[in-house]
Amino acid sequence: MVALQGFGDRLLIASHNRGKIDELRALLEPVGMPVTSAADLELDVPDETGTTFEENALIKARAGHAATGIATLSDDSGLCVDALDGDPGVYTADWAGPERDFAMAMRTVEEKLHAAGATTPEQRTARFVAVLGLIRTDGTEVTFRGEVEGTLVWPPRGEKGFGYDPVFQPEGFDKTFGEMAADEKHGWTHGGDSGLSHRARAFEKLFNAIAAAGPAMPDDGGAA
Repeated sequence: MVALQGFGDRLLIASHNRGKIDELRALLEPVGMPVTSAADLELDVPDETGTTFEENALIKARAGHAATGIATLSDDSGLCVDALDGDPGVYTADWAGPERDFAMAMRTVEEKLHAAGATTPEQRTARFVAVLGLIRTDGTEVTFRGEVEGTLVWPPRGEKGFGYDPVFQPEGFDKTFGEMAADEKHGWTHGGDSGLSHRARAFEKLFNAIAAAGPAMPDDGGAA
């Protein structure tokens, strides 16, 4: 088990997204400590006013920590499409509307790709980005960034995962994230293989930093 020094006996996941909460719980399993979430505690959802994934991750982590005093982990993630100048980016969830209709969001991306003339795989490159924001009980803040390159496919394929997973085919694979079981999608366990998903790659950096620095965990500076 990994010992999170300075994190007390419980960790708060600062999210109300059940799909994301489930993924974070699974990736946190090696920590071996009780985990709760902002959804479980019915905490208010903070306004995500940042212009970067790092800023929004820390906004959510700070809100959770301020409300509970518990060490808090947040995740801000999104899809960045090259032909759309990096959109939807930090507004990835917003494209799904207030009902978080990701079927609609995927259609919107596809419509914009066609409007941009991006019809071949070479024109439909994209990446998923995830930034973990972590605040320890003493208020120390750190972030860790993971990215995975891929191509957008249409129509969507697979019913696993969540969000835009059914249209994202990671580089070197013939399946979308929506067609992959969780262990294949993440491709990483603590002490095992390197991560595949953006979130797993960010977690890999987090756990490596814990192992290397213990209580003096450094920020990775947002590097991919």
